[in-house]
Amino acid sequence: MRRVNESVRAVVADALGELKDPRIGMVTVTGVHVTPDLAEARIFVSVLGSDKKRAATLKGLESARGVLQAKLGRQLSLRRTPMLTFSYDDSVERGVRMTKLIEDLAADLPEDIDLPEETVLPEDDERDAER
Repeated sequence: MRRVNESVRAVVADALGELKDPRIGMVTVTGVHVTPDLAEARIFVSVLGSDKKRAATLKGLESARGVLQAKLGRQLSLRRTPMLTFSYDDSVERGVRMTKLIEDLAADLPEDIDLPEETVLPEDDERDAER
């Protein structure tokens, strides 16, 4: 199933560049989950832009579903061509937000943190074990 998921992801990602729908903006296929019976394939996408742009892109992808399924059927020799559904994947957005939070916290830390002398750092343990 992992190979099927990756094959579907590759075909759909390539086909997205060929679509002419102006509603479809900068889209990245982040993942695919095909059901074991090959009846359905959920395509997870990340969209660059605002919430309005994301909604328009998802509507454009839904309307292009038939074209994408036909291309998928031609390029992959599966028992059946799965019905495509598109879902927004917010993991990229969450990752960016988490990175920003970590950077903000790191900026608030003092430059030099005094550790007590008896504090043993993990890398010190490894060096002592080698001696």
